[in-house]
Amino acid sequence: MILVKLKDTIGRYKLIDRGDLVLVAVSGGADSVCLLYLLQALSRVLGFKLQIAHLDHMLRKGSKKDAEFVKCLGVKLGIPVVTGKINVRGLAKKGSLEEIARNARLEFLLKVAKGIKADKIALAHNLDDQAETVLMRILRGTGLYGLAGIIPKRKLYGFTVIRPLIRVQRREIEAFLKRKRIKPRIDKTNFQDVYFRNKLRNKLIPLLKEQYNPRIKDVLSNMAESIAFDYDYLNRQALSLAEGKHNRIDIAKFLKLHPAMQRLILRLNISRLQGSTRRITFAHVKEIEDLIANRPVNSIVDLPKGIVVLKKAKSILFYCRHGSTSC
Repeated sequence: MILVKLKDTIGRYKLIDRGDLVLVAVSGGADSVCLLYLLQALSRVLGFKLQIAHLDHMLRKGSKKDAEFVKCLGVKLGIPVVTGKINVRGLAKKGSLEEIARNARLEFLLKVAKGIKADKIALAHNLDDQAETVLMRILRGTGLYGLAGIIPKRKLYGFTVIRPLIRVQRREIEAFLKRKRIKPRIDKTNFQDVYFRNKLRNKLIPLLKEQYNPRIKDVLSNMAESIAFDYDYLNRQALSLAEGKHNRIDIAKFLKLHPAMQRLILRLNISRLQGSTRRITFAHVKEIEDLIANRPVNSIVDLPKGIVVLKKAKSILFYCRHGSTSC
């Protein structure tokens, strides 16, 4: 039963504590609507409160109706709703449409969470999303962190982001909504092979499932969970080694470390400036390694979002280029 699985996931990963105020991101689609209903069913038992956040990206003609649907849902369930809107397409010239939308949504959720003093932000990523994300990262190229996939619980800009549906398959979500006679909003673009993820979902994964492994989604999800534990341990070791260094690496001490730990420390220093290592590729890491090992003092490496890595006589410095608004 999906509710039992959700409750088990919350307990296993310690996602929600008694007395928490949980901000639920609700788009109006099947996944987020299902998550909202399930969390409401558990809220009294586990002793937490809910609030809904919805952002209209203004990408589709029916987006206004999505917002109206979510507002009505909030009234029906007796849960407060905060809505917002942003013209993502108008900002697309500054980056990819997907990235702009993702960043706008995150900024909105963090702003709302801060305003209502939420303890957790709940997102509706499920097991299918996990499998798609891991496969997408494999095809694009990734390291251990990328293979860890979508982590059930993580700290982000001072807030705790949780994914209670991460062990639930999409077919289970659809079955729950059908059984309860709940009709979510349908985003027709999910069926169009416009974005990379859609192509994986609609073409590649069905092919792998049919011709190679009928349990491909479970295999990819289980692999991500196993790697996530390994990465968490290594990352904690890196954090202890980099503690109190304030975006500065001692070259002599750095070169004595195992290469795996070296790369984690490099990524840690980058994430301290921009909040994540998104857009940092293997080529960027190799270039920083070359900077440390082979290039003269005062050489630099320019990274995405205005981050600069500078080599000094005994250390490596990470900082934001003057005038950069991205980090």
